[in-house]
Amino acid sequence: MARKVKTILIIAVIAALVSGIAIWQYLRTRTLYNTGYPDGNTGGNLYNAGLFCEDENVIYFANPDDNYRLYSMSRSGGDVKKLSDDTVSYINTDEHYIYYVRNNTSKADSFSFLHVNTNALCRLPKEGGKPKILDPDPSIYCSIVGNYIYYLHYDTKTATTLYRVKIDGKEKEQIDRTPYYCCCTENRFIYFNGLESDHNIYRYDTETGTRVQLLTANAWMPIVKDGIAYYMDADHNYRLVSQNISTQELTVITNDRVDCFTVYGDICIYQKNDRKEPALMRVNSDGTGREVIADGNFRHLNLIGSELYFRPFDEDTTVYHTDVLNLSYIGTFHPGVRVVKK
Repeated sequence: MARKVKTILIIAVIAALVSGIAIWQYLRTRTLYNTGYPDGNTGGNLYNAGLFCEDENVIYFANPDDNYRLYSMSRSGGDVKKLSDDTVSYINTDEHYIYYVRNNTSKADSFSFLHVNTNALCRLPKEGGKPKILDPDPSIYCSIVGNYIYYLHYDTKTATTLYRVKIDGKEKEQIDRTPYYCCCTENRFIYFNGLESDHNIYRYDTETGTRVQLLTANAWMPIVKDGIAYYMDADHNYRLVSQNISTQELTVITNDRVDCFTVYGDICIYQKNDRKEPALMRVNSDGTGREVIADGNFRHLNLIGSELYFRPFDEDTTVYHTDVLNLSYIGTFHPGVRVVKK
């Protein structure tokens, strides 16, 4: 009888261990879904390579001091942590995960496209660890909407087209053969400009799969905020304008030719394209208060609050930052090193 009881106990312990391992494995590998529409990143950041992203006072960023690998830090610049050995861009977050495009090319920081086996769409737990590959093919310009990632996908059969994939890596599908930029999102909507027959501004409803035209324009890379569309006006030498979607009223923000831009509240930051006097500029959204931030050519304008991070156009290792509200300093960004603001 004692031997029988002992055998039963052993079997019960083994069953409990197996069950515990199965439950642990399930909890470790299950996907945690969103109940709403997370603010994955801003349209301005994603148009500009998405090298910085903020979520609940934690900043996720591509570290220029470590080949642009994925790190996190606090809003004050402390508590710096390395999360992945991947070189990253187009960073998005939701409550549980970080999403990014992996750019592990042989060249340090090419941020280029079409690097098969080195460029992929990934999901990573916020505490770091091993990434889950959502799409192993070359990907770019990704944005999270609900429980799907919308992005540009490349393969040798169809070239570059608009795709989406569920955050668990399933339901990967082509949404449109035209590679519309899907950087600017709000709730379930994606805002973009046409690329083929026109460059009007459209809104795509991810729930219904339908789109509507919002503005007739020759627009490039629109950022839509609070019913206002900011965009580069290709009919007028890529000047920066805003347009009220309801009233259609147009405001010329600057007549400078613009290479790239982003928006913070009522402030627009843009790179002025000028052979003699190129500069990174700040201007109010009504066109007043135009001011030089830094002389020269810059790119990858990323905002975390009012803190602007930007890079020289012709070199790959330096990131600068400044506060666009007062421009009291311009520092070289080194994570964990505080800048004395003058």
